[in-house]
Amino acid sequence: MFYFGNKENSVEAGEGAKRKLLGRGGSLMMTEVSFQKDAIGAIHSHPHEQVSYIVQGSFEFNLDGNVQQVVKGDSIYIPSNTLHGVKALEDDSIILDVFTPQREDFL
Repeated sequence: MFYFGNKENSVEAGEGAKRKLLGRGGSLMMTEVSFQKDAIGAIHSHPHEQVSYIVQGSFEFNLDGNVQQVVKGDSIYIPSNTLHGVKALEDDSIILDVFTPQREDFL
């Protein structure tokens, strides 16, 4: 199945953040989340495993209380049921998130 990023619709994912579904199938799902400076991805957890890749910009990333600054090219593995969240440090910061199993709540 093909997903064309410039044709996929974005949805609000919190104040200053938008999420776009970029692909899904089997047990995998990939999304792109765009943030404006100081936008927050609130601390949360879910039963899905997640890998996040910083496509653009920079973030303060909280992984189970361990707070690190991450920049373009960095990635984070998030085990299931682990608290995590972000704060964007620049405008137009982008994270690519991959989940297994799929996030049914995103459909």
